[in-house]
Amino acid sequence: MNSDPLVDVYTDGACSGNPGPGGWAAVIVFGQIEKEISGGEALTTNNRMELMAAIEALKQLNKPCRVRLHSDSAYLINAFTQGWIDSWKRNGWKNSTRQTVSNIDLWQQLDALSAKHKIEWIKVKGHSGHEYNERCDVLAVRETNLRKS
Repeated sequence: MNSDPLVDVYTDGACSGNPGPGGWAAVIVFGQIEKEISGGEALTTNNRMELMAAIEALKQLNKPCRVRLHSDSAYLINAFTQGWIDSWKRNGWKNSTRQTVSNIDLWQQLDALSAKHKIEWIKVKGHSGHEYNERCDVLAVRETNLRKS
C-alpha cells in the first residue's frame, strides 16, 4: 500500500493572441483542502501557460505525492501519456524532426518536478462543465486580462 498522500491537481492556461498576454491557474485538492494559484506573463503562448500551470502546481507539493493531474491540454498530457518526453530526453531534447523541443526550459522543469511524484496524467475535455477545469479557466483568463494593455 502506498503511503504517499493523494493530491488532485487541475490546471489550465489561457492566452489572448498566441503570442500575447497569458495566464495560468491551478486548483490543488488534498482531502477537504483546496488551494487556488494563478499567474501570468505579458507576452507568452498558450502552450507555455499550460506548462506553467502544471509546474507551479507541482512546486506547491512539499513532499512526494501520488498526483492525479487533470488538464484539458493535449500538449501537456500527451507528452507524458504518449511517451513524447521520454523520446525527447533520449534524443537530447530534440523532437522527431531533430529540432530542439519547443519550450524546452519549461519541459525540463516539469520533467524534474514530475520525477519527485507518482503522477497520473488525466486529459479532461475543456469547457464541458467540469467544475475544477472551469474554475482554472476563469482564473487563467482573469490573469490574462490583467496583462492586457
